[in-house]
Amino acid sequence: MTLPFDSRETRDATTLEGVLERVVFSNEDNAWSVVRLQVPGYRDLVTAVGNLLGVQPGENLRLSGSWINDPKYGRQFRVASYATVTPATLNGIEKYLGSGLIRGIGKVMASRLVAAFGLETLDVIESRPERLTEVEGIGPKRRKEIVRAWEEQREIKEVMVFLQSHGVSTHYAIKIYKAYGAHATRLVQENPYRLATDIYGIGFKSADKIAAALGIPKDAPQRIEAGTLYLLDQGGDRGHVFLPRKTLIEEAEKLLEAAAGGVETAIAALAETEQIVLEEMPDETAVFLKSLHAAESGVAARIRTLLIQPMLPLEIDLDRALDWFEKQERIDLARQQRQAIRAGLTRKALVITGGPGTGKTTLVRGIVRILEKKRQKILLAAPTGRAAKRLSEATGGEATTLHRLLEFNPQTRSFDRNREHPLSCDLLIVDEASMLDTVLAHHVLRAVPDHGRLILVGDVDQLPSVGPGRVLADLIRSEAVEVVRLTEIFRQAERSLIVVNAHRVNQGVMPILESVDSQGDFFFIERTEPEAIVETIAEIVAKRIPGRFGLNPVEQLQVLTPMNRGSLGTDNLNATLRGLLNPEGPMVTRGGHSLRVGDKVMQVRNNYDLEVFNGDIGRVCAIDEVDQIVKVIIDGREVAYDYGSLDELVLAYACTIHKSQGSEYPCVIIPLHTTHYVMLQRNLLYTALTRAKRLAILVGEERALRVAVGNKRVRPRFTRLAERLAGPAS
Repeated sequence: MTLPFDSRETRDATTLEGVLERVVFSNEDNAWSVVRLQVPGYRDLVTAVGNLLGVQPGENLRLSGSWINDPKYGRQFRVASYATVTPATLNGIEKYLGSGLIRGIGKVMASRLVAAFGLETLDVIESRPERLTEVEGIGPKRRKEIVRAWEEQREIKEVMVFLQSHGVSTHYAIKIYKAYGAHATRLVQENPYRLATDIYGIGFKSADKIAAALGIPKDAPQRIEAGTLYLLDQGGDRGHVFLPRKTLIEEAEKLLEAAAGGVETAIAALAETEQIVLEEMPDETAVFLKSLHAAESGVAARIRTLLIQPMLPLEIDLDRALDWFEKQERIDLARQQRQAIRAGLTRKALVITGGPGTGKTTLVRGIVRILEKKRQKILLAAPTGRAAKRLSEATGGEATTLHRLLEFNPQTRSFDRNREHPLSCDLLIVDEASMLDTVLAHHVLRAVPDHGRLILVGDVDQLPSVGPGRVLADLIRSEAVEVVRLTEIFRQAERSLIVVNAHRVNQGVMPILESVDSQGDFFFIERTEPEAIVETIAEIVAKRIPGRFGLNPVEQLQVLTPMNRGSLGTDNLNATLRGLLNPEGPMVTRGGHSLRVGDKVMQVRNNYDLEVFNGDIGRVCAIDEVDQIVKVIIDGREVAYDYGSLDELVLAYACTIHKSQGSEYPCVIIPLHTTHYVMLQRNLLYTALTRAKRLAILVGEERALRVAVGNKRVRPRFTRLAERLAGPAS
């Protein structure tokens, strides 16, 4: 029996045209997408699969391809190519305009426009925009906004025709257009490799595909130089300040399929044009990106200079000051603490390091209270907003993020606080200093006034910074700066199994797995299968912890996992937890990436224009489809993201342990399984445990826990800061 509107002739068609109803799935890594369309002649929505990355609901698509029978998902249309065509029906025009494609036109306004102008609606916007004011809600200002957005969209479409013909998705085509404007086609043709440095999310490999499509040969000097710079940049992402020349050549040969001679020539050319710096070491040549060489050299030079500059005179009776602080706090300082506060009151530069419960906070509070009594001006800062807030609460003083302290200027793309315009302070205290990468440390040191002093506070045994370098560890190793290392756990902290177990892990000893009572703060739940670990985490996050401890599952719980991929990675855990904690509500999908009102999200790159930084966590509070804005509350402040910037946000119900640095959470849940083998490291587990303030729960295999505790191997980072500081002044 043949069903109406479902004949074999239409079912076997190799070309389909219809309105995109929704994007079911989209993968930015390989552009694979699954979409549903309303196609005339088909009773049900048609499922299409293929390279459709960036298409938006409401668009009228013409698809070329063939029908396939997927064993799991049934009959689908496999797309070989597609084009966006102007919708020809009233419903199509309304859906197209109401899809959010044109900023300033939402669903309500789209309906009004179609009611007013019918099939001529698009022609009115294009050729007779003065008539738009005939529609209720459109005044002169809104009309200009709609016309500007329409023209921008038309220009984007023209750029997209070029870019998509060279393998660039719609999502990235819009980013490229925003960066280069109407010059996008020319600039990409001249040097496609600039995309890898200019456009967030486009790496060298994507740029290389475009270059190949444009006819740039594999052995072109331009390509090999771009690939060499890319590898140095990737090295920075892995924490390296430089790469040994031999390592760089080996990696370049593999990536570029180029001969060593060609890579050597590229290194020489890049050094000649001062894009890289070569520095001889005893056994090898270090190859630096120019910016990282300047930053590391600058850190060393500034510390040397700071240490020889005289301090402003400070008359203080140290014993009397310490007695006064003890009386104010109603505490008895240990001998080690008194020595540490003495150093903090008198040294030009000082590092204070120690694990949880060793009294770092008490020391900082003592230094601040005593110096404030002496009318000294003290500035307090930390790399993240959450760490700054904790520092403020601990000291009673005002603390800020380092980026805000240094006053980033969007116009100049640099910090206003520098050598010419230093901070106004007698002392700068930076907490969570293990997070300081080489570049940020350089900016901080440049802003310290010559007469001023600097105290860095942090736990050197935690993971090093996400960015290049290991500043805190190198400062300690160099012995150029005095170091106070706190080792004693104080009585109050000894009652916490979180603190005790964190120190046991750091010493390579298995943690105590049984809490002394049901009100304990550390628990281990044995599960052997990844699926059982996910199910257990979902249950304790959604039900058991909120019910038993009264904690908010979104605001006060944080799942920390070693990896992004796999069933126990952030991707799967976030999908699972969002389904439980925030299953419904307004949603926006762009570039295979969806966000819903109420979602817990994390910023994954520094955005100086919005004043949000890598690792900041917030909640989506509103989605404006008309103006194409997503509003997120971060540290009590509303931040507005345009749709093109949404790939800077990821779901954060679960995040990697690396991304949790500088943050503390009332409750931390950590999955552990031998499938995480490459990431089962002692400092990773130690860092995760030290993020927990009130409750730490490990879910997984005891065997995986033993592997992590026993694995002291730390991935080496190529840096030369300690050598610069320990060696003779240059």
